[in-house]
Amino acid sequence: MAAEEQPDPDAPAGGADVSAKLFGTWEIDEIAYEDPSTERYIAVTPVAHTAGRHASKQFQKSQISIVERFINRLMQTEENTGKKQQSLNHVRDAFELIHDRTEENPVQILVRAVENAAPREETVRLKYGGISVPKAVDVAPQRRVDQSLKFLAEGVYNDAFKTATPVEEAIASQLVGAANYDVQTYAISQKEEKERVAAAAR
Repeated sequence: MAAEEQPDPDAPAGGADVSAKLFGTWEIDEIAYEDPSTERYIAVTPVAHTAGRHASKQFQKSQISIVERFINRLMQTEENTGKKQQSLNHVRDAFELIHDRTEENPVQILVRAVENAAPREETVRLKYGGISVPKAVDVAPQRRVDQSLKFLAEGVYNDAFKTATPVEEAIASQLVGAANYDVQTYAISQKEEKERVAAAAR
């Protein structure tokens, strides 16, 4: 009697492919990063709702998926506070719109938008005696990502709040515009303004 073949312990269960996809649709394995300084702070995972398990750990936010961080940013307004499932659904629908328009992976578009909208310089105020003087400083990579997400979320809010534009349409247009470095997009215009003020304060 022939010996039974032992199953491969490294093989996926049931012989199925276990590579998880974001929202069950979008690949996350081949995301390209153009900015090496922010790459380690832009995590891409198939999980879009971690239920706040990183909230109590300092700097742990950098390990949360950039998609979830963007969703969390969208909630940070008076009207949308705590509406995680609603924001998640808006982003899921927006990703479909982005794919229809660009025929690219919307996760890649989001990563490129965050990289493009991240300011490299900003100003701080230094006090010399009683005089406050603006001084240009480089922005830390983690803060660059934070600022970028803030600008993108503010752009969505400005486009969609008290207007006829659907939220998912506003998200799609902001992300595609920022990914293409369109200076008419709110996030890119804010980044350019910050860097212009910093250049004047050198």
